[in-house]
Amino acid sequence: MDLGCEAGSTPDITAARLHVLPALYKAAADGLPTLADKGYIGAGIGIRVPVRRPKDRSEKALDIDTRTTNALIRHVRALGERTAAELRERWRASKRISLSSTRIGDIARAALVLNNHWR
Repeated sequence: MDLGCEAGSTPDITAARLHVLPALYKAAADGLPTLADKGYIGAGIGIRVPVRRPKDRSEKALDIDTRTTNALIRHVRALGERTAAELRERWRASKRISLSSTRIGDIARAALVLNNHWR
């Protein structure tokens, strides 16, 4: 998550608590959880993160259900990260958008449709 509006030394979780998490909590209350990496442990309701393995132990120290959940979270996040990277690189004009945030969403959806058609 690149919030881009805080000083470089601000941890992602701190910036997220200020700018993003309140909206994500509302989405979670409506049944739409958010997947995040381990840097967001403790972010709050609806933020799903992989479970950390015990210190000085292998991943196998976790039970099979937890390992499976971690793998699913990583896999789905990887799809989202890949899609975002493709949109950023293939549609370079999206890096220079200076419209309102509601219009940027429309442009991103259109680029995603074009991106899927391109494949």
